[in-house]
Amino acid sequence: MGKQPVIAVVGPTAAGKSDLAVDLALRLGGECINTDSMQLYRGMDIGTAKLTQEERRGVPHHLLDIWDVTVTASVAEYQRLVRPLMDAIEVPILVGGSGLYVRAALDDLDFPGTDPSIRARLEDELAGVGSGALYERLRALDPKAAEAILPSNGRRIVRALEVIELTGRPFSASMPSYDALYPSVQIGVEVPRPVLDERIELRVRRMWEAGLVDEVRGLLPLGLAHGRTAGRALGYAQALRFLQGEWSEDQAFEETVRATRRFARRQESWFRRDPRVLWLPFDAGDLLQQALDRVVA
Repeated sequence: MGKQPVIAVVGPTAAGKSDLAVDLALRLGGECINTDSMQLYRGMDIGTAKLTQEERRGVPHHLLDIWDVTVTASVAEYQRLVRPLMDAIEVPILVGGSGLYVRAALDDLDFPGTDPSIRARLEDELAGVGSGALYERLRALDPKAAEAILPSNGRRIVRALEVIELTGRPFSASMPSYDALYPSVQIGVEVPRPVLDERIELRVRRMWEAGLVDEVRGLLPLGLAHGRTAGRALGYAQALRFLQGEWSEDQAFEETVRATRRFARRQESWFRRDPRVLWLPFDAGDLLQQALDRVVA
């Protein structure tokens, strides 16, 4: 169990979570632990807005750059790695927008195993018939799980069907609850939607200018296009389609902006459902002080 409540800085992409977490760490003598599933990948720096060494301002950051781009993300593996860190660090500060990873760190979540043959068969079926047909099957088998998964989210649909086949139980039985194993103070960074939309477009533009396409090109020999998780990451999937000649560069840029805005809405909706999150306005002049007040309350 942690030495004090774990701090978590959460919210949608482009809200300013990383900077606030570093500010908190500097004031409290804390260390940051990444909860962004895509920042776990080596070499995926520009498109995931990974802080540079300079931007980390001397604060130790953990669970960055631990997986090759060909590795399929595993929240169960992440849970195994994050909890010893939370136990060992005096003031652990979780930071990132992958809601399930935050919950895997803090809450009483058990993740059913996986079966490569079942997964491969379902992945092949997904490629053949699309997510819609598999979603209908999920809706028939487990309506509660289907309600919580987007019909277009093929990866989550495949996982749900895999768990049902593997365990004989509904996938919804293993879905997150709010039963905490680690006491926490969760700070949500709140940005009005029109402002967030602007910030996302600006961020994507800056990523493009910083060389995202070249970063993706450099990851191709390392197997990015075949990575079931990394190859579908925001910005990377779109840049891949440009490099493979399917889209123009303008199309790839615009699609990245659109997809990121959609993703930000899903993130916000996920975190809004958690009654423990304390929301603070991103542009408050005293944002750090407001966060500190809640942490030490």
